Amino acid sequence: MKTLPVISLLLLLLSCSNAASTDMPAWRWEDKDQPTPPEVVEPFPAIVNQGWTNVTEDLMGLDFAQVYRSPASISGNKTVAYIAVARLSEAQWDVASIDDPQIQGTTDALKTPAQWYALTGAGLILNGGYFFSEGGKQYNASVAVSQSRTYGVNINYASQDWVTMYYPTRGVFYQNAGAAPTVGWTYWPGGAKHYLYGQPAGNSWSADPLQVPDAAFPVAAADFNPVTAIGGGPVLLKDGEIVNSWEAELLYGDGADDKMPEARHPRSAIGVTADGLLILFVCEGRGMTEGVAGMTFAEEAAVLRSLGCTDALNLDGGGSSCLLVNGQETIKVSDGAQRPVANVVYLRKK
Repeated sequence: MKTLPVISLLLLLLSCSNAASTDMPAWRWEDKDQPTPPEVVEPFPAIVNQGWTNVTEDLMGLDFAQVYRSPASISGNKTVAYIAVARLSEAQWDVASIDDPQIQGTTDALKTPAQWYALTGAGLILNGGYFFSEGGKQYNASVAVSQSRTYGVNINYASQDWVTMYYPTRGVFYQNAGAAPTVGWTYWPGGAKHYLYGQPAGNSWSADPLQVPDAAFPVAAADFNPVTAIGGGPVLLKDGEIVNSWEAELLYGDGADDKMPEARHPRSAIGVTADGLLILFVCEGRGMTEGVAGMTFAEEAAVLRSLGCTDALNLDGGGSSCLLVNGQETIKVSDGAQRPVANVVYLRKK
């Protein structure tokens, strides 16, 4: 009988304890120590709206540019492509090249993009313009200018039979001091003079050669004295319009099906938007990923315009096409390994 009050008291306390655990809110001190994660803001939503995916962090990240992967298909064609996008106010573009300023050849070694990366340390590396090797020397076949010094010029003659000679104006992407990057066509007649034109000479392999370009032909020329420039061809876009001047630039004239501009291949290009974005473009091709053939010049131009580019230049493609992000490859290069090239475009933080 003496134990009953004690049991009753225990039951009362247990009842009060259960009531308290039911009615009292959960204790959440730990939440007060957790900072609110910052909101991730997509810097270029218009590109994402085109179906491109921001993969910057997947590719080791950059603090001055963003990298995007293409949608799985573009215009019904299976696609693997990447673009690097940087504001010109935050990034500096430049060119690294073998030293062949007058198409005389050099013993400078060609380098893979990875080797150019080791040399420059730049976060973004894209293969540059055309080149060739002959007789133990390497030759630039495209303009290459860095910090106002010329390392290469566009070729100034071409032929299919080496009897009938043509004198093409070839494309260039360039930047003058205090100006935005843009595209044009150049002709180097030899010596110190170098001409820049707002349109190409209208050559065609199916017509007789036009006259040698000069200060007044094909239009009034300006002196070509850029701070930075990379050549290639064709010009894809100028002033917001698709130009695709491959015929006038006398590109791919041997008639081989695998080299025609209408064929799909790996491509590389550089472009600029009206609001000051620099875009480096590369697409995979030649079946390195099953079903991915690459792009034609026209398809490449259409993609760059859809991304907002107003001016754009095609660079060397095929086995040369390669974009590195912090030294890491994006596309599968079509040679199976990086091809040594004469020059590259690179971007780094200002």
